[in-house]
Amino acid sequence: MAGRIARNDIDEVRSRVNIADVVGDYVTLKSAGVGSLKGLCPFHDERSPSFHVRPQVGRYHCFGCGEDGDVFEFIIRQDHTTFQEAVERMAAKIGFTLHYEEGDGPRTDYNQRARLIAANEAAQQFYVAQLTTAAAEPARQFLGERGFDPAAAQHFGVGFAPQSYDATREHLRSRGFSMDEILAAGLAGQGDRSPYDRFRGRLMWPIRDVTGATIGFGARRLLDDDKGPKYLNTPETPIYHKSQVLYGIDLARRDISKQKQVVIVEGYTDVMACHLAGITTAVATCGTSFGVEHIKVLRPMLGDSAGRDLSQLGNIVFTFDPDEAGQRAASRAFAEESRFASQTYVAVAPGGLDPCDLRLARGDSAVTRLIETKRPMFEFIIRRRLATHDIETAEGRVAGLRDAAPVVAGIRDRTLATAYTRETAKWLGMDIPEVRRAVENARQRAGSGSGGRHDDRTGGTVPVGQAGPGGELVTPPEEPVAGLRLLPNDPITRMERDAVMAMVQQPGHVGAPLLGLAAAATFSAPMLSVVRDAVVANVDAVGAGDWLDRLLQDVPAPFRGLVQELALAPIPARTDEDLAIYARSIVVALVERDLLARKASLLGQLQRADPHEQADRRAEIQRQLVDIDAQRMRLRADAEAAS
Repeated sequence: MAGRIARNDIDEVRSRVNIADVVGDYVTLKSAGVGSLKGLCPFHDERSPSFHVRPQVGRYHCFGCGEDGDVFEFIIRQDHTTFQEAVERMAAKIGFTLHYEEGDGPRTDYNQRARLIAANEAAQQFYVAQLTTAAAEPARQFLGERGFDPAAAQHFGVGFAPQSYDATREHLRSRGFSMDEILAAGLAGQGDRSPYDRFRGRLMWPIRDVTGATIGFGARRLLDDDKGPKYLNTPETPIYHKSQVLYGIDLARRDISKQKQVVIVEGYTDVMACHLAGITTAVATCGTSFGVEHIKVLRPMLGDSAGRDLSQLGNIVFTFDPDEAGQRAASRAFAEESRFASQTYVAVAPGGLDPCDLRLARGDSAVTRLIETKRPMFEFIIRRRLATHDIETAEGRVAGLRDAAPVVAGIRDRTLATAYTRETAKWLGMDIPEVRRAVENARQRAGSGSGGRHDDRTGGTVPVGQAGPGGELVTPPEEPVAGLRLLPNDPITRMERDAVMAMVQQPGHVGAPLLGLAAAATFSAPMLSVVRDAVVANVDAVGAGDWLDRLLQDVPAPFRGLVQELALAPIPARTDEDLAIYARSIVVALVERDLLARKASLLGQLQRADPHEQADRRAEIQRQLVDIDAQRMRLRADAEAAS
């Protein structure tokens, strides 16, 4: 397999892509001055726009939440992709062929991925068209009986695979796909004599990734003579890995990020029912149990990061059937609970109905109530364990306590664990100290000899055995030591801020000579002088495409956020001509202020100097005063010429 994308290709794609066009697909942008656009931040809720984009710089920055980056980082943050996927998407957008470090030519597996996605997209369109044919009556009947009209089918891209061994592959062949590509996409299987359509006479749900690309299908048996499994999914392919995909994630991802909630259901029709009932954060696994790889997909959307305040974390709601299979699914989900920093819940419908049947029987509001009346995962699991024992007997109560104590001991939030200790005692009808001792014993058994792990919810450290695999110490992120919001709001500091902003954003208009003069200026805000020093150190690179990157590399890490803010903040100019005049005049004002301060200091020294004993010193001061006046005159002349 090819390695990393060549650095030159990454830079080339970044320079060719207009970040405003990409961000504009997600955010309504309006002009915020010359070369600057603004809109409502897609990463946090706000009423006044604080999200700024500067196409010439190729970066965005939110002055509300601090999110900042280039076009690749925006795609990663918004669509939850990897860096490589973001680069490849942008390369495909502009028709650029990428090269990789371990090969001389384009990456063949990326080209293959694009072809396999295209084949799946073509198949999905074919299946949708087939849903309106006479042969698809069983499929339409199935949907209608479950409360899904044609509009719902269209919204979710549901289709029908004809009862044929070659209809799909012949259609794809007519669209230019080779038999090898059709087989590799999982749309056909290889028989003893010839290939055959994998999906025949079935209702088809497209399975898409977070970007909305169709990567596979889920197929439901409809016909009595179909001896295959009830549900048949795309096999493992280069683009479809069942342990990493979630049905409905393409429709749910933005609301998951916005609401900080995900509802995990068990089937395709349950996802449809939830979304149509207003629960637009519902997703489902595809032929496999919920596991670690699914968590990796969801965590960025939920903001499920260590060290975050409990009130800022999202919640994960699992819905399970009350039958034995559903109970086993609940146990498997609980086994992964410790991998989330977010709160986990369980929702079980009355009467054992799944969300689809519940909506059909009792309407959309019943589905909404199901999610609203969710129960904490810990309560659900503890009660389920207690239910397997006869707690009317002393023996049953002791056995129930032994079964439930490890669950309570595994709760990372110690305050919450204390509350569940009391609740468990109440459910068992036992004394709280007795239950507390059992929980502590379980905690010691789980954590003995295993070191410790940082508690994502409370900031403490808990034994690894209680917090799940990993054991890494997670510390809260460091607070920034430099940022525009940390600057004083007085006239002097504001002028210094605006001058440094002009140096960072418009060094060409300011000019190298003036930047050189600004090198000697003193600042009342030391953090601004750090940025000024980086600008002056890179004066020979003014006009270079990597100007901002050079500044970011030259300032200490705590000051990079300040540089990014200065680079994206709007400048009060309406035209390019106004921008050039403003950028130069504000730096001239800074330099002239510094010259005046130096002149005042020299005049004071001149007054204090003894006219008889310090003649040489007085002459030197006079010379410096003449130089300062000459510099001020040149500054004014240059400013008038520029205007």
